[in-house]
Amino acid sequence: MLDRLTAIMARLRDPEHGCEWDRAQTFATIAPYTIEEAYEVVDAIEHGNFANIRDELGDLLLQVVFHARIAEEAGLFALPDVIAAISDKMERRHPHIFGDATVPPGWEAIKANERAVDSDGALAGVALGQPALSRAGKLQTRAAYVGFDWPDASGPRAKIDEELAEIDAASPDHVEEELGDLLFSVVNWARHLNVDPEAALRRANAKFERRFASMEAIAGKHFPDLSLGEMEALWSRVKALSG
Repeated sequence: MLDRLTAIMARLRDPEHGCEWDRAQTFATIAPYTIEEAYEVVDAIEHGNFANIRDELGDLLLQVVFHARIAEEAGLFALPDVIAAISDKMERRHPHIFGDATVPPGWEAIKANERAVDSDGALAGVALGQPALSRAGKLQTRAAYVGFDWPDASGPRAKIDEELAEIDAASPDHVEEELGDLLFSVVNWARHLNVDPEAALRRANAKFERRFASMEAIAGKHFPDLSLGEMEALWSRVKALSG
């Protein structure tokens, strides 16, 4: 089945008989679609829609095949090389399954050893394309692995209060910077609480959407005409009903 998909992509990229849009694409131009498809997989999973999960995984797989085809045309690598690389990595990172180790090693320890071969530092290689909340957590985990971390959650919690005070005291030109520091501290606190901040914010977004839609449903077409006080009262009512 994978051969069929790669053949379809090769045909779409054919210089003479392919699709004009597909032929024009590069790594850079389809990268946003790759990110979008990954998010759509997550959305399907969170909604528990298994048919959509299947379809969205197919769309994501197409992105992998697309990138691999572009690379093959440029003489860089091909899809079999991608599959071989991830297969080697999974075996290397599970020596207690595929090797002689008897105790599962720490995941971060294995990745740190891999990075040590060609890394410029503990934070090297954390992808810039990740969502900022997720990337902040990755950076903090890397720093923590080499010892730069608070011993418990009270440290980052106190840092949040400190950053709030700095925002209050900041000039307009520095508010963005201080707000970024606050968000970074919140992510650090979430990490110490074993909470995924990206997932937590997605759930908060979904909850806000549900409650806001309920407000609109109750108020009907007159919702935009309500005063802020009336909207807040309606919000409290919806919140009480939704729990």
